[in-house]
Amino acid sequence: DLYRKVLVFRKDPSDAYVVLRARLEEPLRNLTVCLRSYTDLSRPHSLFSYATKAQDNEILLFKPRPEEYRFYVGGKFVTFRVPEGRRDWEHVCASWESAGGIAEFWLNGKPWPRKGLQRGYTVGVPASILLGQEQDSFGGGFDLYNSFSGELTDVYLWDTALSPDKMRAAFLSLRLPPALLDWKSLSYEVKGDVVVKPRLRE
Repeated sequence: DLYRKVLVFRKDPSDAYVVLRARLEEPLRNLTVCLRSYTDLSRPHSLFSYATKAQDNEILLFKPRPEEYRFYVGGKFVTFRVPEGRRDWEHVCASWESAGGIAEFWLNGKPWPRKGLQRGYTVGVPASILLGQEQDSFGGGFDLYNSFSGELTDVYLWDTALSPDKMRAAFLSLRLPPALLDWKSLSYEVKGDVVVKPRLRE
């Protein structure tokens, strides 16, 4: 249980990462990934990387620059332009539904305009799910200059596209539906220089 705890990726650039284990029985036709990050990086960095043997960017949350997020599904991505952060925690949720090919992006509890992405696609399993690095192959192929440095917390993955109420609940750390990856009951393994610490502020 990592409630009120954070993962601190200490080095920049870094070869460290955290492996997440999810109970993934079948392919995903809908999904939501949420997390909170705190960093002063201005270079590109990966926040959440889900790779299959067939597709290294099966699900990827990537921040190429301070005023932009990229959300990948099945190797294709949409870009969400955001105000440059004020060096504070940023909470992001990205959801996708195959039937309509709709990607949603929420930053700090507010929705951005929806975009079209990968209608009819299915996200594969089994998966290698990592925090801190961007996979260019299944479980590897890292570029250190895409690594994350800073603090991560409140990481979740659902096999549904969350409703607006639930998106806001995730931002406010309220009660959430059962998840494939749940920060409060996370199965994870640290590889390299990553330290678990209490959150400094609520």
